[in-house]
Amino acid sequence: LAGALPADGWSVAPHGQHLLTSSHAFLMFGFLPAPLIGLIAAALLAVNTLWWVPILLLLATVKLLLPVRALRRRLDPALVRVAEAWIACNSGWMRLTQKCHWDVEGIDGLDPRGWYLVNGNHQSWVDILVLQHLLNQRIPLLKFFLKQQLVWVPVIGLAWWALDFPFMRRHGEEVLKKHPELRSRDQEATRRACEKFALIPTSVVNFSEGTRFTPAKQQRQQSPYRHLLRPKAGGIAMALSVLGDKFRAILDVTIVYPGGAPDFWQFLCGRMTLVQVRVRSLPVPRHLASGDYASDPAVREAFQQWLQQIWHDKDQQIDSLLASRRR
Repeated sequence: LAGALPADGWSVAPHGQHLLTSSHAFLMFGFLPAPLIGLIAAALLAVNTLWWVPILLLLATVKLLLPVRALRRRLDPALVRVAEAWIACNSGWMRLTQKCHWDVEGIDGLDPRGWYLVNGNHQSWVDILVLQHLLNQRIPLLKFFLKQQLVWVPVIGLAWWALDFPFMRRHGEEVLKKHPELRSRDQEATRRACEKFALIPTSVVNFSEGTRFTPAKQQRQQSPYRHLLRPKAGGIAMALSVLGDKFRAILDVTIVYPGGAPDFWQFLCGRMTLVQVRVRSLPVPRHLASGDYASDPAVREAFQQWLQQIWHDKDQQIDSLLASRRR
């Protein structure tokens, strides 16, 4: 499917931003009712997944049964190439079924052979498809920190396991207050997961809000931001402490859905008509990465201030993007 479609076409839009639009020459199903488009898109996603996952699992089984470091260095890139092919085919069926316009800025000049820490806002499961569609093969394969329960998702959970996605047991603040020993256990699990990423170029994705944004969560948190939840610095601090010397840059990604964040079914049905994405390349704060976030209050405070400033800028950027659509 991906091989039958052209590469994404880019054209320069006003003010120098890049505008990626769906190609109507390949939009085969745009005339159909939205629910039928959703069923076709879901079927194409399922077929694509069922094609590539067995290949992933075969390679992962060899890696599991023969845990030799030299062999792993050969198998890991092969696993990554299979995952990138899966993502490319997802982009293919998206072009066939979606009318969405992509307003994107900041993804030029990235290095597919460098390590990146990708940090973004989070509103929907669709965020993951957006990031994969835009960044596939521009930077190394995106790897997400996932909740432990997601390993049981049929088929795709096995694929995540095969690709060494880190599965984390996340404990709420109330639980951690009663059982503070769990905090160090979570941190050690995160450290072990990040150490695997040092073997081949990897992009580690962190959603600092820790959960998807909703107005109810925003109100419950008494968030000082108009469009964001309060950011948590622990995940990004741990990733930097383990891989800070390898990361080429931090990619600060802002995703905006001017028509409202779609759920996954709305996306499949083609009801996401516009997505705006802005990517900023930020330097790695080496002075913070070398500090001890877990036990040094001064480092922890500096990390949180650094992240809060990024979040303040992101909130203003979202405000500006939404205001420009209203004008």
